[in-house]
Amino acid sequence: MRDRILAGALACAFVAAPFACVAKVRILVDLSSQTMQVDSASGSYTWPISSARDGYVTPQGHFSVQRMEAVHYSKEYYNSPMPHSIFFDGGFAIHGTYETRSLGRPVSHGCVRISPAHAATLFRLVEDEGATIDIVGDPPSESDWTLPASDDEERPVRRRAAAAPRGHYEEPETRIFGFFPFP
Repeated sequence: MRDRILAGALACAFVAAPFACVAKVRILVDLSSQTMQVDSASGSYTWPISSARDGYVTPQGHFSVQRMEAVHYSKEYYNSPMPHSIFFDGGFAIHGTYETRSLGRPVSHGCVRISPAHAATLFRLVEDEGATIDIVGDPPSESDWTLPASDDEERPVRRRAAAAPRGHYEEPETRIFGFFPFP
């Protein structure tokens, strides 16, 4: 009798497990347009990102969330802050960045950077609903960008088609003695 109950419980677990583990948040990172599309039960979002610059790589493929850390500091890159980190492939993560003027172009060491506010929103969604992550597209090279002549100019201008509207994504930047403290 006890064996039948155990067998029945195991059968129910195998049948119910796929339904219990379904991630509801779909994250699509498009390296070619430097954007992220997020679809969840609470709505859809499109945000500018920053992926790997020339000489570095952002892994492409289908991923699941490996771990999440609300407060994380890079062990490889100068103890740089990585707020609301969602790790998906070893040390690679989607996380917030305080270098918001670089969003929309590839400048990272491989992680997918988004604004701190968007990172907090995404972190909460993934925490509540789970997620799958797809990273697709060919990242633009540095030759596809025109950099500003001085620090006074707004943003780098992309020579190819624009990735996303800019104006409302600006956030305050942290400077120490006129320089950004984080690479």
